[in-house]
Amino acid sequence: MSFCKLILVAALLFLIGGCDRPDSLEEITARGELNVASRNSPTTYYLGKNGPTGFEFALTTLLAQELGVELSLEPAFTLRGIFKQLNREEADLAAAGLALTKQRGAVYPHSISYYTLIPQVVYFAGTFRPRSVEDLVEMKIVVLAGSSNALALLSLQQTQVPQLNWEEIHGADTMELLELVKNRTADLAIVGSNEFKVQQSLYPRLKVAFDLSSEQDVVWYLPPGIDNVRLLKTIDSFIARLQQDGTMARLREEYFGHAEGISRISSHTFALSMSKSLPPYRALINLVANEYQMDWELLAAMAYQESHWKPKAESPTGVRGMMMLTRPTAREMGVENRLDAGQSLRGGARYFKNIKRRLPQRIQEPDRTWMALAAYNIGMGHLEDARVITQRQGGDPDVWQDVMERLPLLQQEDHHKRTRYGYARGWEAVTYVQNIRHYYSILAWQEIPDNKPLPPLRIDEFLPTSVQSIGLLAL
Repeated sequence: MSFCKLILVAALLFLIGGCDRPDSLEEITARGELNVASRNSPTTYYLGKNGPTGFEFALTTLLAQELGVELSLEPAFTLRGIFKQLNREEADLAAAGLALTKQRGAVYPHSISYYTLIPQVVYFAGTFRPRSVEDLVEMKIVVLAGSSNALALLSLQQTQVPQLNWEEIHGADTMELLELVKNRTADLAIVGSNEFKVQQSLYPRLKVAFDLSSEQDVVWYLPPGIDNVRLLKTIDSFIARLQQDGTMARLREEYFGHAEGISRISSHTFALSMSKSLPPYRALINLVANEYQMDWELLAAMAYQESHWKPKAESPTGVRGMMMLTRPTAREMGVENRLDAGQSLRGGARYFKNIKRRLPQRIQEPDRTWMALAAYNIGMGHLEDARVITQRQGGDPDVWQDVMERLPLLQQEDHHKRTRYGYARGWEAVTYVQNIRHYYSILAWQEIPDNKPLPPLRIDEFLPTSVQSIGLLAL
């Protein structure tokens, strides 16, 4: 660039700097777009079969709708990269499951807390289990670079255990850390309790050794150095309202509820079955799912819950086959041989789709799918009884979380004697649906690494030194 051009650019920057700049909320409204920095992981944002999804994606989508603008979410490849986007004003906020720390809070404006996490030490079951910080010495520990967990280790090193050492991994997803422990490349990983709880199903051999520190608030961060007062007030009011009206709880149940109540043994058995029992039938399950316009992962999860992918399975009550169909159901669905995997899968898929079509049209996804699964297990009549009880008690009969809480009441005489179809094993239906949701998520998450965008090669080489140094503030 010539000297004259440099002078012109400097003059323009001076003039721009001298103008009154609108606050961040005005800029977002004028732009018609909310720019969000996040990270690619099962607990925040990822590309699913039907496009972008994830808890943070859902939350920021609601915020964008409230502001009357479009959402533009850009995943970073490292945690420091998220804060670089804020420093460069490339993002209006960072929504990435980030803990509040004194260091971050001193630099970046932040929202009120919308949930909490606890840093945990994770190890491989069957190996040495550390029980205190002192036990961590001389063990190979991995942690995400720029994370609050890395700061926690640094604080412990400075105040309690000077011999403590660890390796910082330059990524944005704790799955990278868990993979290292799973493959025995590392002894321990430091991860947030919320992320490990959801992802443990992918790593059933990993366990929590102990909590590294106390509970931490999770917040959204905003860019420093600009007028964020009105935007922050809007965000805080938005989060508070979602917590009060139950929307936040429903979203957490939708994205994380499937992880509740699943044992490590069940997850481990499922992981083994995925590698041994599923491959011979995966192509067939894909074919049938396409025929009935279902996600193959959902059909596969149903088949696993029913028979563990065993086409010759049989129960003492007489249900048989991959989808464990009764004789009447098989006859109704045109299945001549329940032990034929293809016929069984098609019969089960057809029966499920018939149930789903019979549900009231006002029930939206994903609640519609979960309720159809409950009816598949317990019957439409009993599901309708549970929905009536839900409405009587002030819940929403069209929301799975509310109905799920009332299904077990069908086992109590005080309740089922006032229903049309009477007693039913409601807990069994709840377990059935939650298990399928769990298996469905594991199958879907297996494809997340394949859908991740690749990070640029040594991006810092192409940035000015002044921009590279901003990374120091990412702590």
